[in-house]
Order: sequence, then C-alpha cells, then structure tokens
Amino acid sequence: MNEETEWQPTLNRRQPKKRRKQKFRELVLLGLLGVLICVVNGHPMEDLVVSLPGQPKVDFRQFAGYIDVDEKNGRSLFYYYVEAEKDADKKPLTLWLNGGPGCSSMGGGAFTELGPFFPRGDGRGLVRNPKSWNKASNLLFVESPAGVGWSYSNTTSDYNTGDAATAMDMHVFLMKWFEKFSELKTNDLFLTGESYAGHYIPQLADQLLDHNAHSTGFKFNIKGVAIGNPLLNLDKDVGSTYEFFWSHGMISDEIGLTIMNECNFDDYTFGSPHNETKSCNQAISNANKIVGDYINNYDVILDVCYPSIVEQELRLRKMATKTSVGVDVCMTYERRFYFNLPEVQHALHANRTKLPYNWSMCSNVLKYKEDDGNINILPLLQKIIRSNIPVWVFSGDQDSVVPFLGSRTLVRELAQDLKFKITVPYGAWFHKGQVGGWVTEYGNLLTFATVRGASHMVPYAQPARALHLFRSFVSGRRLPTKTSPPIDD
Repeated sequence: MNEETEWQPTLNRRQPKKRRKQKFRELVLLGLLGVLICVVNGHPMEDLVVSLPGQPKVDFRQFAGYIDVDEKNGRSLFYYYVEAEKDADKKPLTLWLNGGPGCSSMGGGAFTELGPFFPRGDGRGLVRNPKSWNKASNLLFVESPAGVGWSYSNTTSDYNTGDAATAMDMHVFLMKWFEKFSELKTNDLFLTGESYAGHYIPQLADQLLDHNAHSTGFKFNIKGVAIGNPLLNLDKDVGSTYEFFWSHGMISDEIGLTIMNECNFDDYTFGSPHNETKSCNQAISNANKIVGDYINNYDVILDVCYPSIVEQELRLRKMATKTSVGVDVCMTYERRFYFNLPEVQHALHANRTKLPYNWSMCSNVLKYKEDDGNINILPLLQKIIRSNIPVWVFSGDQDSVVPFLGSRTLVRELAQDLKFKITVPYGAWFHKGQVGGWVTEYGNLLTFATVRGASHMVPYAQPARALHLFRSFVSGRRLPTKTSPPIDD
C-alpha cells in the first residue's frame, strides 16, 4: 500500500466535514438573508404582491394583507398599499377610506377611482389608470370596519358597530401598520376619503391628534385632511338633494317649490325626517320616484349599466365595458367578478379565513348604527383646523346624493364659526387651460372646491382634474385661478 493509496481514504473521510462546515455557513447566510428579505426597508415582504392576475407590468411595489386589531375577538382589517411611482421613500403617505357606511375602499378608491389599476372589460385582468394618485403619493386603502370586503371578525357581534368603534379600530390598525412599514413613520400623512368617510376621516383624525397629545413616543405626522362629497350634517345635506334635483331640471317646479316651501330639514334624522305636512311627504315621495326610476343619483349625467346583460357577458368571457362620457359605467360589475376569482384573492393574500360569502362592494353582514349618521361633523373639523391641520372639502358637481350645494354652505358656516376671512374669493380654478371647477379658501387652512363634471366618486368621473386637485393638496399649493402655468399630470 503506497502513501497515496493510504492517504486517499483519509481525504475521503475529511471532505464531508468540510462540506458540512460549508453547508452550515451557507445556511447561516441564508438565514440572515431571509431576515433581510422578510423586512426590506421596513417593508414586510410576506405581504408583497408579486403580480396580480392580468396585471400590466409596473415599476412600483404593492403590498396587501391583514392587520389584527383585536386578537381576542379575532378581528382583522384588510389593507392594500401601493408605493408611489417614483421616489416612494420621499413621498407622503395618503390613507383613503370609502364610505357607506360599510363599503369597500378596495372596490372604490383602489380599483375604481384613484389606484393604479382598473378592471378590464372581461373581468379577468387589469388596465393601468394613467391618472393614479400614486403619481404624487404612496397610497394606503383599508377595508373598514370589520365585515367590509375581506375584513372580518371571528366574533359576529363585532359586526354591530358604529363610528366610535370604527375610529378606534383604525387607530389600532395604523399603529400596527406602521410597525410593519416602519420606514414610513416620519413621512407626511394625509387622511382622505369620500361620502360617509366625511364621518370616518374626521373622527379618525381626532383619535390620532389625541394620541399625539398624550404620546411620549411615536406621533402621527398628519399634514392634511381631504374629504370628497362628504356627509357632514344631515340638516343641510338631505335638503340640498332636492334643491339639486330642482335646479337641474330633474323634478318639476311644483314638486321642487313644495319641498323648499313646506319641508323643514332642521334636526333631520335617518328614518325620521320630522316633516309636518302631508304635502311635503308626498312631494318627496314623488321626487324620489321620478328621479330614481331613470337616473344614477351618484352622477346624473352618466348612463346606467344593466346588470343582467353585463353579468352574462362576463360569464361568457365577453368584453362588458360600456362607456358614457368617457367612463366605463359597468366597472363595478367587472370589479366584483375580478375580486371573486380565487387566483386574485390568492395574489392579494386576501380571504384567509374563507369567508362564507363573496366579496361585494358594500357589506351584507355589517349592522351599522344608523343614529351615527346624524352626528354633526363640523365641530370635529373645527378642532382639526385649530390643531393647524389644513382641511379640504371637494365636491363632484354632478352628485345628487351629497350635493355641493349643502357642502359649500356647511364649509362657509364652519369658516364663520372659526372667524376665518376669505383668502381666495370664490371663482374658477383651471386644469390644462380649462375650468376644472370652482374654489374658495378661508383663513389659509380651509378650502372648498368643486370638480366640474365629476360624480360622487370624483376621481372615477374626472380622473385628470381629480389628480390635479390631489397634487395641489399634498404639495400645499392652492388650485390655480389662472389658466397658466399648467400642471403636468
């Protein structure tokens, strides 16, 4: 046996040890890499949405998942977060909530109005929204409260809720969400929404400001509040609906004048209008019947979509898109079809508990306190403004559900209570050489603006004008009251 022959077995015995050491080092490195991958720049990579089915290629990241707001009851809120198109780390964070109460911010804001994608006409893919608000900001959409969309609770009594509980849950949500996305803690935070978010957003802002006042640690960096076609005070908002019908020729002089002369909407409450005359009640009934049979109340100039036809076309894989004034009026049905595809829910990390019902735009399980709709929100807005937080109220001028007529009056009354003087007289603002709407400003912290030709869902009907308004809001600029220089959207 020569030296080489004797040594060879020795080499063969030692190689596995070296390989084991190398493997161990590789495993350690992979473990460290795994930690880095789980959280990169403060982002939870387990919530990364790699790609949605039928999604166009994009350069920004998306995240979606759940935040547990009550572990004992098993109550969790679903979120969808979209980075800004460019320089996301330097851009503000904007929270958007839809209203209802009980309607989805995924279905509304994220995939119908201001998010980066719209559903394709066949309900099986997506198209880019060229006027997405993530051109100007990072965007966070939350399905709130539990029972809306994919947000849920394992305790069914949680579905009996109201404004106070909704605000508290959103406060907990944001605290925990910022733990997941820690690098955004110091970014400017804007709170926005529409419709019943006229309740959600101011009440949430109040909670967060109270948190800031008592916290010795983390504080929310709130820089502004903006609410579109918001429910603020039923006394004005309900009466303005019938004034809108009459002023737009949707009801007769006889009906309109009867309502305006005989109906008293002061102290109006849901389910109990306190109208004293039979002729008033009859006139309201007639007005609702005339308008309701033929018109989309949320946008009186748009055509309507016929559900039975579009749903059949979606099942048959046909393109169901129907446009009116450049808007896909069947988008809501295409969106619902898309969100109920199992592969879409999987990509979004949604429906983790296999809910016993399909995703829908507005909740069928939520039992929201009707009385909360009667709350006057103006004192809360006054408190927010006194905390040096700018407030913008904007209104699509084709909405008859929460018309600009009531909102404009309420903002003026709020300004009077604050003793604010007019700093920008009421007049037109411009987008690309055309009138984008009308605007007025009080005391440098309170702005009211209309968006010309827009619906209850402003970015849905007028995406370019809405983006211009949003850019101005988050950048702290006034809307331009001259035709130049234009803002490039």
